[in-house]
Amino acid sequence: MAINIAIDAMGGDHGLVVTVPASIDALKKFSDIHITLVGQKDLINAELSKHQYDASRITIQHADQVVEMDDLPSKALRNKKQSSMRIALNLVKDDQAQACVSAGNTGALMAVAKFVLKMLPDIDRPAICTSMPTMKGHVHVLDLGANVGCTGEQLAQFAMMGSVLAQAVDDNASPKVGLLNIGEEEIKGHQRIKDAHQLIRGTDINYIGYVEGDDIFKGDVDVVACDGFDGNVALKSAEGVAKMISFYLKQSFKKNLLTKLIALIAYPVLKSFKDKVDPAQYNGASLLGLRKIVIKSHGGADQNAYFYAIAEARLEVSKNVPELISAEVSKLIKQQNKLSELEA
Repeated sequence: MAINIAIDAMGGDHGLVVTVPASIDALKKFSDIHITLVGQKDLINAELSKHQYDASRITIQHADQVVEMDDLPSKALRNKKQSSMRIALNLVKDDQAQACVSAGNTGALMAVAKFVLKMLPDIDRPAICTSMPTMKGHVHVLDLGANVGCTGEQLAQFAMMGSVLAQAVDDNASPKVGLLNIGEEEIKGHQRIKDAHQLIRGTDINYIGYVEGDDIFKGDVDVVACDGFDGNVALKSAEGVAKMISFYLKQSFKKNLLTKLIALIAYPVLKSFKDKVDPAQYNGASLLGLRKIVIKSHGGADQNAYFYAIAEARLEVSKNVPELISAEVSKLIKQQNKLSELEA
């Protein structure tokens, strides 16, 4: 049976000129998926007419409204029930699709997804999780901005969800999990981080303790759990450094004829470096903790980057990520209850 992925075709900075061709690319790459494009039908058909594709593998679901990038989450939730975002999520809720991909307003997507799809039992809040490049591969980091001021228990839940995700999508039986802090010493950090530290230590997670910001990129940890404020700052800082390095490299190679010649000789090395850190291949953040799969694409994603978001949705469906998280949480709750009984 094909995996049906609902695409919020109108969402993001670029809308249909990105979502439609990226969907067609995904159909060509993966023989086991079906795409439902949700949005204004006439506009979707107009964009589809520019491409060659298998019409039997694409369904169009009309939606009158669009959630704009500057809409308040409350407005999207209350006043835009016929938006492409809301209808795409409704398809997932009604099991007509197995995942939703949207490049739309992050706050709106989080609010609407939480309302429509609901949370897994015993999970307080959904967390935004994405992978980032490291010296040895990649690392999953969560939360990246959905939750600010998390409790120790919520941070522990993030660690657990990230561990389950890494096990599933990376085929990593025992991913190393770290908790982001301002130092590795036990005495450092907010009390909520210390609380989370103690909670995680009492689980079966392969927990390696506190990690600092530079540890994210060394490749010695597979999952980093953190508050949404801290995670978003870390993510945006990394993106800024990458852009700065790229800027100075280009400036240096353009100085004169000799540096341009050196750039030509170094091109294969530079291309290899770019491919390894290309943010497009890391596009597609998971909204973990929901009962169903929702993937958030970067709002400014191009066709290639959006393709990777669809690929992430397919992978998580095939690995049954929400079911695995639910089972792990249930197991953890049982362990905690037994400990409480013994202590009593």
